[in-house]
Amino acid sequence: MYDVLKKVWTDLTGPGGAFEVEEINVRGFPMRTYKAAPQSLREVWLSSLAFSERPYLVFDDETLTYGETHDRVNRMAAWMRASGLKPGDRVAIALRNFPEWMQCYWAVVSSGLTVVGMNAWWVEDEMDYALKDASPKLLFADEERLGRFEGLRAHYPDLPVVGVRCEARDWVTPFESLMQAEPILPDLVIDPDSDACIFYTSGTTGRPKGAQQTHRGCVHNILNMGFWGSCLAQTMHLVKGTPLPDPTTAPPGSALVTTPLFHVTANNCLAHAMTLGGGKLVHMYKWDAGAALALIEREKVTNLTGVPVMSRELITHPDFEKYDTSSLISVGGGGAQLQPDLVGKIDQSITNARPSTGYGMTETCGIITSVGGDFFVDKPDSCGPAMPSFEVKTIDSEGNQTHGTPGELLVRGAPVIKGYLNRVDATAESITDGWLHTGDVATIDDAGFIFIVDRVKDMVLRGGENIYCSEVESVLFQIDALAECSVFGVPDDRLGEEVGAAIYLKPNQHATPDDIRSFCATLMAKHKIPRYLWIVEAPLPRNASGKFLKRELRDHLALGDAV
Repeated sequence: MYDVLKKVWTDLTGPGGAFEVEEINVRGFPMRTYKAAPQSLREVWLSSLAFSERPYLVFDDETLTYGETHDRVNRMAAWMRASGLKPGDRVAIALRNFPEWMQCYWAVVSSGLTVVGMNAWWVEDEMDYALKDASPKLLFADEERLGRFEGLRAHYPDLPVVGVRCEARDWVTPFESLMQAEPILPDLVIDPDSDACIFYTSGTTGRPKGAQQTHRGCVHNILNMGFWGSCLAQTMHLVKGTPLPDPTTAPPGSALVTTPLFHVTANNCLAHAMTLGGGKLVHMYKWDAGAALALIEREKVTNLTGVPVMSRELITHPDFEKYDTSSLISVGGGGAQLQPDLVGKIDQSITNARPSTGYGMTETCGIITSVGGDFFVDKPDSCGPAMPSFEVKTIDSEGNQTHGTPGELLVRGAPVIKGYLNRVDATAESITDGWLHTGDVATIDDAGFIFIVDRVKDMVLRGGENIYCSEVESVLFQIDALAECSVFGVPDDRLGEEVGAAIYLKPNQHATPDDIRSFCATLMAKHKIPRYLWIVEAPLPRNASGKFLKRELRDHLALGDAV
């Protein structure tokens, strides 16, 4: 099976192959790219005009076709141009998973503007930081985000705001008014290395960093996903005689959008890929396994992509057998590794679905690796091989390349971000000669399959959300009564990890767990607030250089003693 995979891979990426790879110089470094790749996301979006009559965006009882969405996108683009926005300007999108997210997104990137993805969970302080950092020329926001922005308005007197699904305000332009513009998409050519999107990733130094995702990077992520689908299908056809899908007769895909569109999992990996293939995006306002089952049956959903807990909650839901899930052909996702037992359970529980996953980062515009079907079942603890647009290697703490032993995974290729917005030092620290330091410790087997075994970065991975411990610590240290604190991950069956914090208070000072959590809630999103708190009576253990011994704390603090 693996020999056949290697041959199919070589044929697809070699001269004349459907995914022929060439090495070119990008921003001063050699990078693997697909020879036939579109130049920009604008080209990807315009190609979907071929699907004008197909349903595209579904939310509750609302459905927009591709043709209707193109009309709305063109009107928005014309309105933004008439408002004075020009290529290179940034536009912030602060929305839940409403259909307007994708409309705003395509209008912005197709106009040569840059999307700034605002985390919908951010509180006022976090929103303020990102707006100052990115300096957008326009803000799209829904009712809840407008409520948070209202307290910041004085800081941004010249920032125009468009309101989505919100109450009327005299300082907000209603989204519907943009639909009065002529539906004319501005004509322009977009540089493939210009910024398409800035997504914020939690910061190792206390503040999130804006990852500058280029058009080239986003396009190559789509093609990486398409490559793996073709490679897997052809391999299984040769190994097991599985019929190859016929694009002329196969029904278009339909995906359930379960994770936030301000992350690469939903936006870059799911929405981009579905759009290129003329598929349907079925939006959920909030994850609920029972509601998901009903939508899968009603909309004949073929792809469920989310964090592992979603797949587990779906197949273990008490009403699972009551719904028709036979339309599903792929179940899995990213944001965290699927536990090995879940791989088999997905394969056995859903009639036609095969398990799949991908490993990637905001800094790679999406996936680095992908794996599915028989290969995933055979290697359930692997995240698969690196896609053709990447070079990969592992290094030890001295920077020497390792072979067959664990080392930090480094990747180089077209999807790697240009850098971090306004963070030259952070960019230089993370990207060396084009090589991105992933912060994950991995091994690579003889077949090229990658196994993530540990993390270098001090991070909690909660339900697919990266939470850097230093970011939480920087908030906790603002509490006057606190003398020392250390934040670390606590294993959690549902979300993978939860945030834990050990706290030592100053002598004669007092702070209750409620005091601590209430303070945190004013400065950071709810999912970052420590679920487990240990208020200890002695200073925290340190090593010889004065660093707190997180592993020792994690191993010795009893979960039952947390408050």
